[in-house]
Amino acid sequence: MTLSDIGRVLLWITPFFIATIWALIDVSVKKFPSPKEKAAWWLIALVPFVGWLIYLVIGFWRGEKTDEPFF
Repeated sequence: MTLSDIGRVLLWITPFFIATIWALIDVSVKKFPSPKEKAAWWLIALVPFVGWLIYLVIGFWRGEKTDEPFF
């Protein structure tokens, strides 16, 4: 594997990694009807490459934004 191959792989993986981190932060900030549902969305968001997309399409609308800061 050459250096340019590694660069291409990183170029393809980075957007999925960033989207996964965004989904995990969003799940952490929102309030869901039950702790079990929140845990389930955490696990779904962790699924490589498609978990964030499943969360965006279905789970994003399920939780309520809170006024509490994340940090």
